[in-house]
Amino acid sequence: MANRLFRAVIMGPPGSGKGTISERIAQSFGLKHLSSGDFLRENIAANTEAGVLAKTYIEKGMLVPDHVMTLVLLPRLEEMTKYSWLLDGFPRTLAQATALNGICELDVVLSLNIPFETLKERLSDRWLHPASGRVYNMEFNPPRIQGLDDLSGEPLVRSDDDKPEAVVTRLRHYKDNAKPLIDFYKKKGILHSFSGTETDKIWPYINSLLSTKVP
Repeated sequence: MANRLFRAVIMGPPGSGKGTISERIAQSFGLKHLSSGDFLRENIAANTEAGVLAKTYIEKGMLVPDHVMTLVLLPRLEEMTKYSWLLDGFPRTLAQATALNGICELDVVLSLNIPFETLKERLSDRWLHPASGRVYNMEFNPPRIQGLDDLSGEPLVRSDDDKPEAVVTRLRHYKDNAKPLIDFYKKKGILHSFSGTETDKIWPYINSLLSTKVP
């Protein structure tokens, strides 16, 4: 990789395939895949100040607020000054984007636009390994043994967030928060949107774009 560093963010609603696409980008372009969910779990497991705070919100079924998310993410990003990376799951609000903008300049923001009905179907087929955050989809990314995590062999669970009654609320919340974010990055000229119903059909367009952008 050339000396110039490359920093990107991927955003999209729950069930949009961010994790799958992030893994492909990391493998294809040699970027570090930074997941806000992983950082949260690490902080909670290590009982850091930010982790303890985050856990109190998560246990109540509430979203982790901006000030706690930035407390989790920004110190880690400041440690990554020598690396090119792709950030998945942060920022999710304009306040988080402003905080991120204060410590680094992004090169590209990828936004996934997936139809509402497709998202509902995907989320209804999702199962989760709680300890690691690994997500499976029974249709296009099933576990090798039904109901069990591939790596640990532990049982998979259905997240309350993925149950039909919760899905509509989650998607509406994402849409409300995403619009100011999309406008913010559009003004900076770094937003690239990709629409479709299948990750495998969206991927070639993302791959093509990044081939012209990553040093």
